[in-house]
Amino acid sequence: MRAADPPCRWIPAALLLATLAGTARPQSPPPGAERVDEAIQRGIAFLIGQQKDSGMVSDSGNPNAMTALALLAASAVGHTAADPTPAGGMIRKGLEYLLADARQRDNGYYGGDGSRMYGHGIVTLTLAELLGMGTDDETDRRIRKKLERALQLILWSQDRKNADDPNNLGGWRYEPDSCDSDLSVTIWHLMALRAAHNASVDVPKTAIETAVQYLRRTYRPDTRGRERVCGACSYQPGQSPSYASAAAGLLAMQVCGLYDAPEVRGAADWLKARRLDWDDRFFLYGTYYYAQGMYQRGGEYADHARREVETILLPKQQDDGSWPAADGQERHAGRVYSTSMAILSLAVNHHYLPIYQR
Repeated sequence: MRAADPPCRWIPAALLLATLAGTARPQSPPPGAERVDEAIQRGIAFLIGQQKDSGMVSDSGNPNAMTALALLAASAVGHTAADPTPAGGMIRKGLEYLLADARQRDNGYYGGDGSRMYGHGIVTLTLAELLGMGTDDETDRRIRKKLERALQLILWSQDRKNADDPNNLGGWRYEPDSCDSDLSVTIWHLMALRAAHNASVDVPKTAIETAVQYLRRTYRPDTRGRERVCGACSYQPGQSPSYASAAAGLLAMQVCGLYDAPEVRGAADWLKARRLDWDDRFFLYGTYYYAQGMYQRGGEYADHARREVETILLPKQQDDGSWPAADGQERHAGRVYSTSMAILSLAVNHHYLPIYQR
């Protein structure tokens, strides 16, 4: 466990295992792995090209959220701020951008760039994942300080929910003081809390438990014409599931330790029976969760999802290394967003980020 001011730097388990991997017998990569890795590196080169002198990585606004997503994508395949490479330089400069006082409000809020609580959750998750991966102890101390302030806002926002309103209790929505909740915002904050907990940052157990209870209330069973009980999470309790909400719920439950819960088994079967559709609403957002969630499930689910994701994403990559988006709202978010989500979807077999390790 890493103390606030340790005598030596804490090395994340993922990074340590990657360092030691050279002494072990290498495992055979899955078929097509070289093609996937080439596509990922082209995507990262595109992100590097979008970075401004300030360290911001964005092509369409929401600079805090987009920069954080780009750093998360590069880190997912093993790049770190200490790397003497263009990708390492992007992470160093991007991290300095996020750690600047101007990026975070006095109350800890990172969503003031227009990304609202979506962006706040994304930045908080990224800081939690990069804690211990800074270039020196002073950088890690600054990451921890910003992370703890961001977490306090998340906890304050969750505590505002009415205890007598089960449809919203435990979750989050667009603004810090929102009294309602939805799955898409809640997932980012639940993942951020869990990632911070994994990094030995103090997170109340009840905050994660209450969020998981909200998550479970969004689950809707579906037994129509199926041999096994399927089902999936929806955007809000009582609604019908969508591809994106089902995938998000599947990953979040497993990240929180519910690897064999009925909701996880049902959602994995629900998703496996569904054919991926590039034109689906929020396809890239959903596929990020789908790829990671099915990988966590393992076995036939992981193999099926990897084939589906690679088959649909690889041909969509553009000559400049970016991925576009078919869905209008995702297209409006820009190619830094869509490229980062595509990289995170393809990077499951690298599993460098602690939050996604099985």
